[in-house]
Amino acid sequence: MSFPGVLVRRYGGDGRAYWLHGGRPETVIAAYTHAELLPALAEVERAAQAGLSAVGFMAYEAAQGFDQAFPKAQTGLPLLWFGLYQQLDIYPEPLSLVQNKGQTVERLDWQPTLTQSDYDYAVRRIRDFIGAGDVYQVNYSFRLRTTLPTDDGMLLSLFCHLYRAQPVPYAAYIDAGEYVILSLSPELFFALEGKRIVSRPMKGTAPRGVTLEEDLQQAQALRCSEKNRAENLMIVDMVRNDLGRIAAMGTVRVPRLFEVERYATLWQMTSTVEAQTDASLPEIFRALFPAASITGAPKIRAMQIIHELETTPRGIYTGAVGVVLPNRQAQFNVAIRTLCYDRATQQFEYGVGSGIVWDSENQAEYAECLTKAHLLLRTHPEFELLETLLWRVGRGYFLLEKHLQRLQRSADYFGFPFDELKVRRLLMEASGRYASTESLRRARCRLLLNRRGEVRVQMSPLEPKPPVWRVALAPEPIDPSEVFLYHKTTHRTVYEKARAAYPHCEDVILWNPRGEITESTLANVVVRLDGRLYTPPVGCGLLNGVYRQHLLERGTIQERILTMEELLRAEAIYLINSVRGWVRVNLCGA
Repeated sequence: MSFPGVLVRRYGGDGRAYWLHGGRPETVIAAYTHAELLPALAEVERAAQAGLSAVGFMAYEAAQGFDQAFPKAQTGLPLLWFGLYQQLDIYPEPLSLVQNKGQTVERLDWQPTLTQSDYDYAVRRIRDFIGAGDVYQVNYSFRLRTTLPTDDGMLLSLFCHLYRAQPVPYAAYIDAGEYVILSLSPELFFALEGKRIVSRPMKGTAPRGVTLEEDLQQAQALRCSEKNRAENLMIVDMVRNDLGRIAAMGTVRVPRLFEVERYATLWQMTSTVEAQTDASLPEIFRALFPAASITGAPKIRAMQIIHELETTPRGIYTGAVGVVLPNRQAQFNVAIRTLCYDRATQQFEYGVGSGIVWDSENQAEYAECLTKAHLLLRTHPEFELLETLLWRVGRGYFLLEKHLQRLQRSADYFGFPFDELKVRRLLMEASGRYASTESLRRARCRLLLNRRGEVRVQMSPLEPKPPVWRVALAPEPIDPSEVFLYHKTTHRTVYEKARAAYPHCEDVILWNPRGEITESTLANVVVRLDGRLYTPPVGCGLLNGVYRQHLLERGTIQERILTMEELLRAEAIYLINSVRGWVRVNLCGA
């Protein structure tokens, strides 16, 4: 498949997701003024009625074209842009998302369009408006920008990389010529299937935990948060009112309220509102646009305050990206977590925001914005979950149940399909083949699980271990917030970097910014102090090894924070894992 002009993830009437792809459009419908907006949207609808497919976007500043009460604002983007296609290709998973090996952007130097003090001032002003009774909530946002010369291949590669790192339901890539939209939105603005219209407003977020236990605690805290539930309900009521303007009498309903959904970097609270309608596409946009979740309450006054306080146009941010198909089918996202690339200036722009209410705290709201922006930094490559097991003739796999339990927990955390019966069968088959062809009585087994649920088992001879290993202290601390420290995977950048610093040593011991020992690149650490055996707690930033857990349960070792100074004066230092067992180590240079 060549580089796409448009690439949109869509859900069909059966609830299954697929991708629509189109190259160069046959024609383009665009609106650059508010007066052109409704006629252009009607033209898009007529094209779909004639059997064409339309893919495109609507900028936030288009709102004034639907209601004169909305503030009039300008943006460099077209207010509306749609490419028309005789036919769109359908892919269950586009080849470009799997095969593309082009350049990626791991880190971008983003500069905010306002300072912390500017943000604090805006929040204070919003509180003044709330105190005066003007509004209940305002969604205040700002932009991040960076300049980067790039090409079509690099833009698509970035989109693919971001989608791999954070798969979302309503992703879209729109090449509109002067501008390219890379949307990683999880929020459905509306979907239309015949007379049925559905909206899924999102309001309320919480960051992911690094372990499964912490992660579930974060989800439960969000689910029970009175503040987030109140804000979500406020938005649901607004959507109900908006849909009520076009719905058949008595058909507006809320089948699901306060659902908590998992994404790569955060938990999100979502509700579902639906109705029956005969309204045209222009009438639907006139009633609903812009989405209630990204303005405030009441909508008109909130948008006036946004216009007064936000220092730059929103552009595509909080607009809508989507597709209009024949037979009265349409789907649009709320364009959050969306990049816009301006080819003329070679500049990326990314909008972030949060809902400000009376009791909002500046630091907490700013942190929520940074959580959302963190998506841009989470561009990890493809990885597999990994378990390394010891196999012994006549005794099978050592601590097999604990390995499978850990694999299950990591699969649950990352959303990987995990078929335990299939894994057990493949392990048995692999050990049977190995036992029939090798004379060695012990083997090292690598069990790998990818995000599609595919399993690989690799068996290899276990080399004899030296009586004592040489180890060094890592030259720099690990980041305890790095999620891959807490799950065993093939993404081992932290460990590989530490090992590369000391190629003459068998292993390297890691430590965190507080000066606390965590683990080695291959094993957990145990230290003997005053005749007792201690290992660092997981909270220091380390993998809970299955052998470590086994020894803790037996009372052989105890958890305790260990400093580098204590490591240096330890009576003995050991590395432990389920394959090698206990290995005595000496610190290089100690």
